[in-house]
Amino acid sequence: MNEYDTNRIYDTVKNIGYFKTNDHLNADCYLLNTCHIRDKSKEKVFDEIGRVRKNYKNKRKPIVIVSGCVAQAESCEMIKREPYIDIVIGPQSYHKINKIIENFNSKKKYELTEFETEDKFNYLDKIKNSYSKISSFLTIQEGCDKFCSFCVVPYTRGPEYSRPFKRIIEEAENLVKNGTREIILLGQNVNAYLYKDNEKNFKLSDLILELDKIKELKRIRYTTSHPKDMTEDLIECYSSSKKLMPFIHLPIQSGSNKILKLMNRNHKVEKYLEIYKLIKKINNNVEFSSDFIVGYPGETDSDFNDTLNLVKEIKFINSYSFIFSARPGTPASKLKPIDQEVAKKRLILIQSNLESHQLKKNESLIDSSIEVLVENKLQNQNKYFGRNLFLNSVIFDGEDKYVGKLVYVKIKNINRNTLFGKIDENKNMRAA
Repeated sequence: MNEYDTNRIYDTVKNIGYFKTNDHLNADCYLLNTCHIRDKSKEKVFDEIGRVRKNYKNKRKPIVIVSGCVAQAESCEMIKREPYIDIVIGPQSYHKINKIIENFNSKKKYELTEFETEDKFNYLDKIKNSYSKISSFLTIQEGCDKFCSFCVVPYTRGPEYSRPFKRIIEEAENLVKNGTREIILLGQNVNAYLYKDNEKNFKLSDLILELDKIKELKRIRYTTSHPKDMTEDLIECYSSSKKLMPFIHLPIQSGSNKILKLMNRNHKVEKYLEIYKLIKKINNNVEFSSDFIVGYPGETDSDFNDTLNLVKEIKFINSYSFIFSARPGTPASKLKPIDQEVAKKRLILIQSNLESHQLKKNESLIDSSIEVLVENKLQNQNKYFGRNLFLNSVIFDGEDKYVGKLVYVKIKNINRNTLFGKIDENKNMRAA
């Protein structure tokens, strides 16, 4: 979502004569778009500001802006800690960025952290999205009403907001005209998308089926989902949609019902497994990935073993796992942490299991021909990059003519994260 937001900021500031530069040592404005999901992210912001200050020590100081979720959460405290910052602007105030830059006064500090999501999107919808990569992000929903005990999102992104259905389709069509061939629909709770237009309610499933109709669009994905919002109509899309990829990122966080309750996740492991089995029944090719928080306050060996058992049962092909990181202001930040050495050992164990499943899945693809959407040529190499149906990175020998197209690649080698191969000329000829 930060990548999508950053690109929309670029589109916005063009209207006042500011353009993206790779010359970091001579910028007029230096903007950091930030994430607050873990404490390490926040500290990296101050490290980066320190580098900017050092680089511009004997030069004219640029306007320094910190935007995004760290700006929203820390607001004026950031400026107190680091006076080199001129402006902090939260993710729901991007529609004000041009005005604040144009009226900038170096003797003042600026803080914009109001929740004005609808105003923001009404403003951005008037500015065409110029993004032109083969695979493009498209935000359809922001904010969260779930209030998981560990999560800062409701406090940094505000309540759930769903963009107008028609505006999303128009932006998707514009992206496809720019050259996009895959759209990844985004939201903090993307499958909670619900837009009411008169008597009709539009849901994520409606968006997927409408995007299916865009001829030049080849693939559709969405992230991130909540198990509570995996409705039957969305699950059915894994059968009815021609372009929805057979891969779903569905975070569970823990395999223990006790921990899920402490997290205020409002679902049980049994519900998660029910969703998993329903989707596999409709389309057995669908693969799952997830998020796991290890060492959550109150997690016992038994709770952790429940998580390991879930990992072994579902065999997630790609997942993210972290030691619990307390976010200031969240209910979980007040809980007593478990021993960090125990948490580290658990993290190593769960990552070992997750990586083992991922590696086995990749090994099963050796000597097979898989469909790949070619995204770009690698810099300084005569090789190309794309992704398969399950979001795996694929690097292969190819030609410029394949960029933006679906091709078959024969896999010759793998590692845990990447598949390596070459164009399968025979299969591509047959497919054509």
